[in-house]
Amino acid sequence: MLGGMPVFEAIAQRFYDLMDEDPAYAELRAMHAADLSPMRESLPQFLAGWAGGPRDWFEAHPDRCMMSIHKPFRITASAADQWAGAMQRAIADVAPEPKRVADAMGEILADLCAAMAVRPPQNPVTS
Repeated sequence: MLGGMPVFEAIAQRFYDLMDEDPAYAELRAMHAADLSPMRESLPQFLAGWAGGPRDWFEAHPDRCMMSIHKPFRITASAADQWAGAMQRAIADVAPEPKRVADAMGEILADLCAAMAVRPPQNPVTS
């Protein structure tokens, strides 16, 4: 529906290009290794499987999910917002059709990313 693996590859390339080139994503970029090649290869496979396409990424990583992979990292709300913003821009720039599906994809991925952010407790217990 979104154009298959070429679209997911284009989204991932644009996403990591934005992260590398736009200072608005500096905090997010600092959380990653200098070489983004492994991520550029992995993300399109994840996105394709997540969107209902070939499940190669999930079969290669049967005990992993996005939440468990990112659990060791302290993802701030601002880093999560940067990730969501870069991903939504990448999706919009690649412009898969139909647009409503692309928009929904960006929103769902933003929600997933927001769920990974470390947030302070709402009602901290004090002694």
